[in-house]
Amino acid sequence: MLLLISPDGVEEARDCAKAAEHLDIVDVKKPDEGSLGANFPWVIKEIRETIPANKPVSATVGDVPYKPGTVAQAALGAAVSGATYIKVGLYGCTTPDQAVDVMRGVVRAVKDHRPDALVVASGYADAHRIGCVNPLALPDIAHRSGADAAMLDTAVKDGTRLFDHLTQEVCARFVRLAHEADLLAALAGSVRTADLGALTRIGTDIVGVRGAVCGGGDRNTGRIQPHLVAAFRAEMDRHAGDRTTTTAAAN
Repeated sequence: MLLLISPDGVEEARDCAKAAEHLDIVDVKKPDEGSLGANFPWVIKEIRETIPANKPVSATVGDVPYKPGTVAQAALGAAVSGATYIKVGLYGCTTPDQAVDVMRGVVRAVKDHRPDALVVASGYADAHRIGCVNPLALPDIAHRSGADAAMLDTAVKDGTRLFDHLTQEVCARFVRLAHEADLLAALAGSVRTADLGALTRIGTDIVGVRGAVCGGGDRNTGRIQPHLVAAFRAEMDRHAGDRTTTTAAAN
């Protein structure tokens, strides 16, 4: 399971760089513009220059409307600015066909520029609160559009978490559907260390966090702390080791 950390700007990215050995992906977003709020191209570029070259940078392009051309241009901008993972929050798509329409444009725009970039179709565990596509439709949307990964986050940052909106069984089904379509499965949404056992057990490929590694556990008022990143990774590794031991014993 890969650890994705989301700083809110260049200063926090420097804190991520101090903890680079404990994380796998640095995710550029702008939390005050939404769950998957997009940051400025120059911020993506500066963060790319701040982070060790062997650590990929992810960038969100926003909680996007159903405007395929607009979103494709935004995604290309993120790729040109140095992002390897391009995440699209399908906030304004109310049907799977709309979501596929948006994502096909993104995939073409990004892959024409950088074939090795990874495109992530992102939905929301609390989709019922904003009227967007069903979370379990995301793996099929990603597959049909040629994306590389399907992700779930939470749209409304009000203290509720991933597992408050979807049971572990539903999340496991999401991961299974993604893997059956040969996609990476990413889960986020106020994830805490207490969730790592379940996320490991269901086979999550990427776990995204912010609040869990911020001072005071607050994604908005806290700041990413290198020692908290290290502690979170240690807990991830512990669960991974436990799973390996359990699997070996079962065999």
